[in-house]
Amino acid sequence: MTGICDGRVVIVTGAGRGLGRAHALAYAAEGARVVVNDLGVGLDGSPGPDSPAALVVEEIHAAGGEAVAHGGDVATRAGAESLIAAALDAFGRLDTLVNNAGFLRDRMLVNLDEDDWDAVMRVHLKGHFLPLQQAAVYWRAEAKAGRTPVARVVNTSSGAGLLGSVGQGNYSAAKAGIVGLTLVAAAEMGRYGVQVNAIAPAARTRMTERAFADAMAAPAPGGGFDVMAPENVSPLVVWLGSAATTGVTGRVFEAEGGRITVMEGWRAGPSADKGARWTPSEAGDTALKLLADAEAPGAVYGAAR
Repeated sequence: MTGICDGRVVIVTGAGRGLGRAHALAYAAEGARVVVNDLGVGLDGSPGPDSPAALVVEEIHAAGGEAVAHGGDVATRAGAESLIAAALDAFGRLDTLVNNAGFLRDRMLVNLDEDDWDAVMRVHLKGHFLPLQQAAVYWRAEAKAGRTPVARVVNTSSGAGLLGSVGQGNYSAAKAGIVGLTLVAAAEMGRYGVQVNAIAPAARTRMTERAFADAMAAPAPGGGFDVMAPENVSPLVVWLGSAATTGVTGRVFEAEGGRITVMEGWRAGPSADKGARWTPSEAGDTALKLLADAEAPGAVYGAAR
């Protein structure tokens, strides 16, 4: 296979199903050698009877590509270390890391258990941090040895992390944290030849087809373009993981169906400076005047959409 990622070695976490599987297959179709990571757990994070990673590897092999499976838990240091080692042992290098693993434990805030908060933070946020850190250690060593890599990281945030989502306080907070982690990593790792970006995908997966069943439903046979097919997101992810993205870093893209959007985050809006300390009444009056000139906030997922 040859293509935009010909010869690159790519890790995709949570790649046994849904978006991760689509990404892994798309990378392989573009010539990449792929490490397919999947712990094989249920929607609530509990272990399943077996991992689907090997099935994705079989698909890649059947299409003429190269891939290996990894079943470690990327939210542990040992799992993250073994993930990077799997790429180096199988293919001798690492060029791209796609952080995609995640699951849901949705509750309204008043009913959200501390364990459910911790579990979602662990898998999404820590599960991004540890593979990213271990990949960075490898790439920094390569750069210091005079072999500056053309390395890429694609993190997975969500519209819930950008706008909030009713009933998903833990998930929204974790996905917002991933955006912050992406910005810091892009700033810190550029000197080592690493570019770091994030996507906020909208697609049909095990997580979304239950939470947003009507919006995620596939069209009837012959019903036209399947807007929510996870395969629609993968072309952007493949491009972001390729060497063709020189200078693109610290960005967040929303991908849904045939639409790609560059997301523009917090930036300074209307402002006032008294040059001295405000009184509470003055601060309140001024804040209301500034809000009148400000853009309205984005809609919260699950409320307005």
